[in-house]
Amino acid sequence: METSTEAAVTWAQALAWRMGRHLLDPIGTESASGVVRRLGAVLSMDESLAELAVRTRCKTSRPGELAAALADGTVIKAFAFRGAMHYLSPEEGGIYLALRSAGRQWELPSWVEHYRLAPHDWPDFRAAVRDALSDGPLTITELGDVLTGHRAYRHLKPVFADGAGTLIKPLTWQGDVSLGPLRDGRHTFQRLDSNPRWQGIPDLDDAGPRAITAYFRSYGPATLANLHYWLGNGLSAGRKRLNGWISGLGDRLAAVDVQGTTAYVVREHVDALVASRPSEAVRFLPGHDQWVIGPGTNDVHVTPSSRREPMTRKANPVLAGGVVCGTWAHKGDELTVTWLDERRPPEEAIEQEAARLAGILGRDLHLRRTS
Repeated sequence: METSTEAAVTWAQALAWRMGRHLLDPIGTESASGVVRRLGAVLSMDESLAELAVRTRCKTSRPGELAAALADGTVIKAFAFRGAMHYLSPEEGGIYLALRSAGRQWELPSWVEHYRLAPHDWPDFRAAVRDALSDGPLTITELGDVLTGHRAYRHLKPVFADGAGTLIKPLTWQGDVSLGPLRDGRHTFQRLDSNPRWQGIPDLDDAGPRAITAYFRSYGPATLANLHYWLGNGLSAGRKRLNGWISGLGDRLAAVDVQGTTAYVVREHVDALVASRPSEAVRFLPGHDQWVIGPGTNDVHVTPSSRREPMTRKANPVLAGGVVCGTWAHKGDELTVTWLDERRPPEEAIEQEAARLAGILGRDLHLRRTS
């Protein structure tokens, strides 16, 4: 791939540009589904954190908007990056699922032996799952009851009794099912093709370049190591495939010099990136937010090495100019901000962001500072 750089910027400029792409500075005016589409994916293992990740990027929002978007199909939920549940866009989520399914884990000998489903059994099994969900969402127990009523799948009763988490994942990767709204606190599964916004699973060699371009649109300027972390480690896309797709993009990506580091953006963003000015914005984000997870916690430009451990432990980051400079936590009506950076904390900006968080959470918060 072409490595001669077309422009030079500082990391402060780069992070300020990325904050704009992440709807963090300025705060965005998108809907919940618009935020998910902009970020590519939002981790949904903890619903309160997922909702906060979306709402902190919206000038105005109400509790429950993300859940409502799932119910009306403007977002979908599937097992994606690192096998975890993520909110995705129904229009573009298929590109990530195509990459995730490229490894065809259901054909591994260990998988075949454990589930007693050979690769040639999968088309009929997938059809049986879709048929079971034709009348609406089912919990995993209900789905298991229907499927194991078939002689061919009776042997899967113990699997469904244990939750069938691993078995169900490839069905989301292949676009057969997605997670539906919670019912009495339990996950449900529903047919994905019943969502009129669903664009399907594209061909792998179509999905790959689209996923790479989407990453640089949201996370640029980013290095190839960042990209391999997100799409390679995250989706098991494979280094060789990724490198081939990157090469095939040609001049649709532009290399920029960020204080001696070669990073990439989509070509049409170069001029705006160069014109960007460092951000002084302070933002309180939820643990495992895309701002930190997208480039990876080992990206020292976002997460300095001394602050990596709390980020991997799901601490809530305090950003200043896009850099993790502290953590925040609230218990009852007390909000504790712990400043971890060598620079003097921007007190006024912290107070303003604390007030914004209080508005999002709908409660009065007493701010307490530690270092």
